[in-house]
Amino acid sequence: MNRQVIWAIARKDMKGITSNSQVWLGFIITPLLFCLLMPGGMILAAKYLPITDSDLISMLHKVLKSLPDGDIKKTIQTLPSVNHQIIYVVINYFLGSLFLMVPCLNSMTIATNSFVGEKERRTLESLLFAPITVKELFIGKVLAAFIPVMSITLGSFLCFAIVADGLTYSMYDHLLLPNGNWLLMIFWLSPIISLLTILFSVLVSSRVQTFQAAQQLGGLIVLPIFLLLVSQATGFLVLRPIIVFFIGIGLLIICFIVLQQITKWNNRNVLFEKQL
Repeated sequence: MNRQVIWAIARKDMKGITSNSQVWLGFIITPLLFCLLMPGGMILAAKYLPITDSDLISMLHKVLKSLPDGDIKKTIQTLPSVNHQIIYVVINYFLGSLFLMVPCLNSMTIATNSFVGEKERRTLESLLFAPITVKELFIGKVLAAFIPVMSITLGSFLCFAIVADGLTYSMYDHLLLPNGNWLLMIFWLSPIISLLTILFSVLVSSRVQTFQAAQQLGGLIVLPIFLLLVSQATGFLVLRPIIVFFIGIGLLIICFIVLQQITKWNNRNVLFEKQL
């Protein structure tokens, strides 16, 4: 495997991202919405408004019931008010699944443009005739999406942590972020979700003709994250560290299956036929 060729493909695509307004728009809007506006609004509402909503209190009780007996459960129960308890639970458990939308949506935006962009610019044919293997071409495309997405994800978490700690420090007299649960979410689950989304989106991008069609099919990968978000909001599933770890293991297995399918379904002739 020629690493120089792979890096050259990845570097060319990453340069291409800077000239694509659709990609940059997603890079700005997604973190702004899911890491600043929505979390900030939730924290401010829980901080200053009296909490009488029975659904919120019911969610709090479900989360407490789901947590094992230990220091975290005792810490939440001994907080001075329901507002403190709600904010603590929202930051540590609910906003995690909301944050996962950042690597998922940004990966989908970049990766769906990988092969489709080459087709629309009429440059895929020259790539297929170049002295590179299809495997090197796919790895280069995956790297071109993975590197900028993880950079944006880490930057988004830093902004989110500053906002969350800035809004809550006066209530708890210590920083709530970062903590073990969030570090596992950022450095274990986010890269795996990003990789799975990229693999699925690159596969879709290699089979369709237009960017819009690739995005519509690629959007299916967001559904599991949305279900996870609903499960968190209803208190049905609490993303404790052990659950985050095993979700990552399960997604890694799915990544391996998708990678096998990419290798099986795509060869130089198929890619050439799909661009016509």
